[in-house]
Amino acid sequence: MLDTDVKLVYQRPAGLTDRVTHYCPGCTHGVAHRLIAEVLEEMGELGNTIGVAPVGCAVFAYNYFTFDFVEAPHGRAPAMATGIKRTLPNKMVFTYQGDGDLASIGMGEIVAAAARGEQFTTIFINNTNYGMTGGQMAPTTLPGQKTTSSPLGRDVERQGYPIRTAELLSSLDGAAYIARRSLHDARGIRAAKKALRAAFEVQKQGLGFSMVELLSICPTNWGMNTENARIWLAEHMLPFYPVGDFKVSPVVKNFLEGAKL
Repeated sequence: MLDTDVKLVYQRPAGLTDRVTHYCPGCTHGVAHRLIAEVLEEMGELGNTIGVAPVGCAVFAYNYFTFDFVEAPHGRAPAMATGIKRTLPNKMVFTYQGDGDLASIGMGEIVAAAARGEQFTTIFINNTNYGMTGGQMAPTTLPGQKTTSSPLGRDVERQGYPIRTAELLSSLDGAAYIARRSLHDARGIRAAKKALRAAFEVQKQGLGFSMVELLSICPTNWGMNTENARIWLAEHMLPFYPVGDFKVSPVVKNFLEGAKL
C-alpha cells in the first residue's frame, strides 16, 4: 500500500540535468554543482544565470546545469565574466574555476577583476593539484605534498609556498565578500551552501565582487579512497586553509544581517 504521508525531502534540483557525470568517483565537484543549483533555484535565478567555466576538471560543467553556460580559455573566465556582466548587468554571472586555472595561469585575471570590484561571483575549487591533467603540483599544493610533478613533496625553498587565494583577494578594495568553506563533511557542506547564497546575494544587490573558495577532495590524484581523502583534507588542508569569512565589507555585513541568510 502506498503511504500517502511520505514527505519528499530530497530530489534533483531543477538546475541540474540528469547527465551522467564525468568526474572521478568521490570527487566533490558534484557536491559543489548541487549546491550552486539549489541556491540559484531558491533565489529564483535559474532562468537568469550565465556560468563561465574555463579549462580544468570542470571544462564540461555546461553539461550538468540547465541554465546558460559559456566556455573560456584557460584562466580567462574572469575576463569573460566581466564582459558578460557589463553587457548584461541584470544577469546572475559566475565563474567556476579550479586552483590550477584560477591561482596559476589566471591569477592576474582574478586579482584584476576583484580589484575593479566587478559585479560577478567566483566559485573556486581548491583540491591542491591540477586535477584534469594528471595531478601535477598547483599553486595550492601543500608544503611536502607529493604530486606527479613533485614526487618527493613540495619543497618550499625551491618551489615557493602555497598561495592562500581567499586571504589574498580579501585585501583588495573591490572585493565585497570573500569566504572559504570545505566540502569534506555534512557540516561543511551546509556552511558552504550558506556562503554561496551570501555571495550570489551580494552580486544581486550590486555590492561588489564575491568569491567562495571550496576545499575539495581529489581521491584519484591523491591516491586514496574517498573516506581517507576526507580525513586527509581535515587533517592537512584545514590547518593551512582555515575556513571562514575573510572579507565582509560594512555594506555587505549590513545587508547580510538584514537578510538573515
